[in-house]
Amino acid sequence: MLFLIPMTKVQTKVKLSRPLVEEDLGNIARVHAVFGFLAVRVSASGDELFVEYDYSRLSLNDVRGSLQEHGIPIV
Repeated sequence: MLFLIPMTKVQTKVKLSRPLVEEDLGNIARVHAVFGFLAVRVSASGDELFVEYDYSRLSLNDVRGSLQEHGIPIV
């Protein structure tokens, strides 16, 4: 029997500790492969990220930890 767990899509903003460099953009692209991440976009001002994720799979601490593990400079 197949049980489907509903997805709870959450959007949050994460402040950056410094301006992004080219390497950071590659790291952001790799975050998309992490199970539960739906989207990661840089704000127009460049000082924060907009992150969409599945709250039934990841907590905010998981999201922040994964961004840090990928070398993204968050506050």
